[in-house]
Amino acid sequence: MLIGLSALALLGATPGMAQESAEDRVDDIIVVARRSQTPIWEVSRGDDSLILVGSIRGLPRGFEWNPSGLEAATARADRILYPPVGRVSASDLLRVIWRARTIGRLPGETTSADYLDAATQARLETVMADEGDDWRRKSFVFLGFDLMQDKAGYRSGGDDADDVVRRSARRARIEGETVGEVRGDEIVDNLITQAPQDYVPCIAAGIVAAEGGPDGFVARAEDWRALRVPDVIENPLDIALGQCWPWGDPEIGPQLRSQWLTAIAGALDQPGTTLAVAPLRLLAEPGGVLDGLEAQGFEVRGPDWKASQAD
Repeated sequence: MLIGLSALALLGATPGMAQESAEDRVDDIIVVARRSQTPIWEVSRGDDSLILVGSIRGLPRGFEWNPSGLEAATARADRILYPPVGRVSASDLLRVIWRARTIGRLPGETTSADYLDAATQARLETVMADEGDDWRRKSFVFLGFDLMQDKAGYRSGGDDADDVVRRSARRARIEGETVGEVRGDEIVDNLITQAPQDYVPCIAAGIVAAEGGPDGFVARAEDWRALRVPDVIENPLDIALGQCWPWGDPEIGPQLRSQWLTAIAGALDQPGTTLAVAPLRLLAEPGGVLDGLEAQGFEVRGPDWKASQAD
């Protein structure tokens, strides 16, 4: 659980960069984006400027991408924003153990059929046909994980953009900070009290991802590497990850979003250059950060993030 939350998750100025033209900066961003195989955007209005790197968590085993541009960008940054973290204490872990049955099971004697419509339950039965009977009583939080991991092939590991930035920042001794945190007691309380009805969208999205199988997990990574941002956003597995815990949780999800939005807004008022490695979906989904910044009059340069632009 802590790993899942922690996975929740710029071009610095060189001497004389103030004399470079806007065209030079745009060309530089495009070159870095291609070298790093990472979606990178410059956001600017007047003297305010920020570079946003769109990251995805979870890459297939053996998946390769070129991080050289991202490493170079990190070395030139003045500061870095990292994803929120979960602060879980020993007492929090003890509470999880003590309340394991409450956290891991649906309330009372209910089953998934008590919360899902007949059509959705039938599709779930098909997907879980080789899993025995116990899954019908499993908490929707953990059933969602099962659908994404066991059926759709998702794994949380892999050397992703966040990992590359952290290594590069340590080498260059660049200061960074997390955009916020979620306390362990909040996480435990959330898992104990969450209502199954709140996770029906997670199960529905997880079923679609599971029906597509592990190929969707691979396609998501390949689209990210190729800067096909709308394809990543429309990938069934990526949609499910956005609908399930923690991002899809009605309490924790808005908290994580608010922390990122506050940090990004603050970075635009900071001197120098901030490198922010943020979740790609948060940035590029319809109505997300990039749409919001564009609507506020900021100029956004980088890969196409709107489906209509990419067609």
